[in-house]
Amino acid sequence: MVKQDRAIRTRQTILLAAAKVFEERGYQAATISEILAAAGVTKGALYFHFPSKEHLADGVLHEQDHRLPIPDRACKVQQLVDTVVLHAYRLQTDPMVRAGVRLSLDQQAQGLDRSGPFLHWSTVGVELLEKAQAQGELLPHVVPAETADALVGAFAGVQAMSQALCNYQDLPRRVSALLRHLLPSVVVPSVLAAVDLTENRGAAVQTELETAHPLRPAPVS
Repeated sequence: MVKQDRAIRTRQTILLAAAKVFEERGYQAATISEILAAAGVTKGALYFHFPSKEHLADGVLHEQDHRLPIPDRACKVQQLVDTVVLHAYRLQTDPMVRAGVRLSLDQQAQGLDRSGPFLHWSTVGVELLEKAQAQGELLPHVVPAETADALVGAFAGVQAMSQALCNYQDLPRRVSALLRHLLPSVVVPSVLAAVDLTENRGAAVQTELETAHPLRPAPVS
C-alpha cells in the first residue's frame, strides 16, 4: 500500500510538472528535460508512468475529466450551467485544467490527438440536454447534439479570448454573458428565469464541492 501510494504521488507530481511546462511552452516546444527538472524525479520514474511526451500530454488532457462532478440538480439546465461555469472557474485556479485547454487548442501539437476534451464535453452536454428535454425544460426545436456542439465551440472561443486579453481574469463575466445570449434560444423562458447565470456561480459551485468532499483529492487518470 505504501509503495502504491508513493507511485500515485509520483505520477501526480509528474503530471503537475508536465502541465506547468505545457501551459508555458506549448506542446511542440516543451521537452522531457524541462518536465524532469520541474518534477524533480528521475528519468526512469517518469518513463515508468509515461513512455513519451505524447503520453504525458494525454495524461494532462484526460486529468481534467476526472475532477469531482456536479451533483445532480432537479433542473438539468442549471446542472448544465453549473458544469460550464465550474470549468471556467477551474481555468482560473487549476493549472492542470489550464494546461489541458492549452493542449486541446494547440494547433501546432503535431501527432497529439486533441479531440478527447471536445468529445467529452459534447457528450456531457448532450446527456444533460436530453435530460432537460425529457423534463420539458427546452424549446421544441432544440436538437441536443447541435446545441451541445455550439456551446462547446463558443466556450472554447470565449476562454481563448479571455486568456489572450487578461489571462482569464474576466472569464466568469464572459461566460455568464455567453450563457445569457445563448440559452434564451434553447430554454423555456419560465425555466430560464429560475436559473442562476451570475458570474460568481462557478466559485459557489466549487465551494459546494469542497464542502461535500473536504478531504477527497482529485484522482489521477
